[in-house]
Amino acid sequence: MEKRVMTDSKRRKGLIASAALLGGVLTVAACGASSATGHGGGANAGRQEGTQHESTQQVDEAAAQDASQAKITISPKDGSTDTGLNAVGVTASGGKLTDVTMTKIAAHQTQQDRPKTVAGALSADGSSWKPAQALSRATTYKITAHGVDAQGRTAVENSTFTTVSPTNSFLGNFTPEDGSTVGVGMPVSINFDKPVKNRQAVQSAIKVASSSNQQVVGHWFGDKRLDFRPKDYWKPNSQVTLKLALDGVEASPGVQGIQNKTVRFTVGHSQVSTVDTKTHLMTVVRDGRTIKTIPISSGSDDHPTYNGQMVISEKFQQTRMDGSTVGFTNNDGKGEYDIPDVPHAMRLSNSGTFIHGNYWGKGIFGKTNTSHGCIGLKDVKGAKDASTDGAWFFANSQIGDVVTVVNSPDKTIKPDNGLNGWNMSWTQWVAGSAV
Repeated sequence: MEKRVMTDSKRRKGLIASAALLGGVLTVAACGASSATGHGGGANAGRQEGTQHESTQQVDEAAAQDASQAKITISPKDGSTDTGLNAVGVTASGGKLTDVTMTKIAAHQTQQDRPKTVAGALSADGSSWKPAQALSRATTYKITAHGVDAQGRTAVENSTFTTVSPTNSFLGNFTPEDGSTVGVGMPVSINFDKPVKNRQAVQSAIKVASSSNQQVVGHWFGDKRLDFRPKDYWKPNSQVTLKLALDGVEASPGVQGIQNKTVRFTVGHSQVSTVDTKTHLMTVVRDGRTIKTIPISSGSDDHPTYNGQMVISEKFQQTRMDGSTVGFTNNDGKGEYDIPDVPHAMRLSNSGTFIHGNYWGKGIFGKTNTSHGCIGLKDVKGAKDASTDGAWFFANSQIGDVVTVVNSPDKTIKPDNGLNGWNMSWTQWVAGSAV
């Protein structure tokens, strides 16, 4: 085997290569751990980070100094669900609102659909904004509000929310109508579209007051109807105010009200007409004075008219009366009567009692009782003769006037059959209040 001898020159080349390789390893190690092994490198890095932190803080402080002092608050908050229909609004402090845009977002909106703008009203001083009317249930809306402070710096706020669903909300349908003039017997009657379990909370959120300062008390007829009346008839020419503050009030678990509404109506003259089924006469008394006596025909012995105080709740120039709709049917299932054009009809009960014109009865008025429970007045077909008793009484009666029936062989009408709570004593009435 050949023996190789390393010369000096080869030895020097090998040492140089090894040193270079070690130098490379040392260089890599120094780059990867400069902050740990090199004191100079760590100090430099710390100064750079500190400088960067100081710069960010200075930017933040400058931005804060330049921020608008106008603070915009949108109710409800972004992302809210089950929002009441009247619980929406925008306010500004430290500045004023310049514009507010509210849009209704379709449930299945496509790119071609344009959001529908909701009208609203901005206060004169720019401090608040509200929608012009109640919103729709189970609907998503978006509000974008802009404001400005005294230095002219702008602010903006957004909120997207969804209103309460029909399943989780309830409404009260009321009578009489806002702005109407009614008779002294007209109660305030509210029918709810869902059962009310928490009657105390709901009734407490409803206020009825009269300019006559009469005490007004509510009475529950079941869990879906609440009526209000004073002890005696309303004072003539008084003003009555109904305030519904039901928005957010819980009627039952998970079901809340959505109404904030004020209704005002006027009580007109006092008119109470007394029907005597034995004498077959009706006496009309207005403001304490008898103004007319009218011959009538009431319910027959087989179908007598209810006794009691009944309030006119609806008026029809002409209407159809079909006996099958109130249980008067022949063997073939058709109504015992079906008159398509009954003139001058005014409803007295939910069960079908009317006082109305009659053109088919001959020689019965003031003499005999022949109807299925209604009170008939002499009239003509077509309701166009103003001289008839039926036309006169129709023209001289208003919603809320009282018709009292006496001397009938039938029982007294039930207080909840129509707007007829006057057939209940005051003690009984007050006992039906939940507050």
